[in-house]
Amino acid sequence: MGLAGKMEGARAALETLAATRVPGDDFALFVFAEGEVKEIVGFTEDAERIVAAARQVKPWGKTAFRDALARMPEKSLQGKNGSKAIILLSDGIDNDSQITEPELAKLMEGVEIPVFPLGLRSPGALMQPLPGMTVEWMLNVDVLSHIARITGGRMAVVDDPGQLPSRILDIQKDLRSQYLIGFSPTGSGPVRYRRLTLRVAGPARPVRVRAGYRGSDPPAHGPGRSGPK
Repeated sequence: MGLAGKMEGARAALETLAATRVPGDDFALFVFAEGEVKEIVGFTEDAERIVAAARQVKPWGKTAFRDALARMPEKSLQGKNGSKAIILLSDGIDNDSQITEPELAKLMEGVEIPVFPLGLRSPGALMQPLPGMTVEWMLNVDVLSHIARITGGRMAVVDDPGQLPSRILDIQKDLRSQYLIGFSPTGSGPVRYRRLTLRVAGPARPVRVRAGYRGSDPPAHGPGRSGPK
């Protein structure tokens, strides 16, 4: 994060977030490295505190975003706003987490908070490493994309840190125009991962929903209606 203007781009993204807040928005800032997840600023409606704290953050250590993501859903419950989201900024392969990719994916299946990974790729970075090159040179796009898909978020990858503020605006647009559709599982049947399908009437349009939920049987649905599986 200390190279190619990445940290400056991340700070600019947070400044965009602060500049476009509306009453009721609250934010928290966490940083992760060397297997640690540190709360820099707890949830607050004072977005300038987040911006000021981000200006003091210095890049250090290895990347452990799987460990960070595993802790973020619980931390997010401390926020007061009913519409929650996790924005993950990362510039590389996870090379220091204790939790594995399959463990993280299973954990995210039970999370109701969308994750929006923002990947910062160095200009000219390769999609696949050259012979003898370690994977740490790359961005773990597959893992980030999977996490976004199963939680109902979206992933963005940029080569220019200056593009981060516009990606933040995309995320805000999603969060401020989302609809909540819910149901209560029956409590019967085994607790397992069940996929969700959403069909929207009218003209075709892009729709993003979480891929499923972990729980008991869903309620029955009538003929011709889609539902959890």
